[in-house]
Amino acid sequence: MSVIVTFGGGGDEPYALTLGEGGGRLALHRVGAEHGVELDAAVWHGPADAADLRVLAGLDGPLLDVGCGPGRMLRAAAERGIPSLGIDVSPAAVRIAAQGGTPVLHRSVFDRLPLEGQWHAVLLLDGNIGIGGDPAALLARCARLLDVDGAIVVEVDADPDLDERDHYRAIREDGTASAAFPWARIGSTVLAHVARSVRLRVADAWADGTRHFVVLRLQS
Repeated sequence: MSVIVTFGGGGDEPYALTLGEGGGRLALHRVGAEHGVELDAAVWHGPADAADLRVLAGLDGPLLDVGCGPGRMLRAAAERGIPSLGIDVSPAAVRIAAQGGTPVLHRSVFDRLPLEGQWHAVLLLDGNIGIGGDPAALLARCARLLDVDGAIVVEVDADPDLDERDHYRAIREDGTASAAFPWARIGSTVLAHVARSVRLRVADAWADGTRHFVVLRLQS
């Protein structure tokens, strides 16, 4: 049976190492590319920032945070009285989130989940539209999780036309690297096209500093 490698896994396990240290920088490298996208893991450990809080301001629960990491969005949701659950495939991320008292499961979004078809909000932040390297399959799965009035909030790339679906590696500053894993990076224009293909529509979109968000809802 083949082993499916997920974000930052395999190899030297740089994602787990970085989470365990409470921060540090990772670079997301497309396989064969010399340069990558810099990621600051300290942000994932810290409190939700102003842009995160504006995402939550328009949402009701129950809320599912897909790829929740150490749980910053879950903590912020709890502080605002929004019932929420996080899922992550990284044992290190789940352990850290659970230690902080946040509700979290070690689960893939493609596994059977609680409240199938009853989630009012699903989050795909911090690049998690890339999970699995197939945005259409991911969005179709998230759509099946929603109730009829639910919303998927997706954080997209700043370049609206970006469409990269390939294998990547996560690399730490010390050079330790993960195995190659399937991932995707897309912008808002590409997301809208993919969403339509799985019967979702764009309901809202905005930029918040350097971050860009799109809200998707089920087509009528």
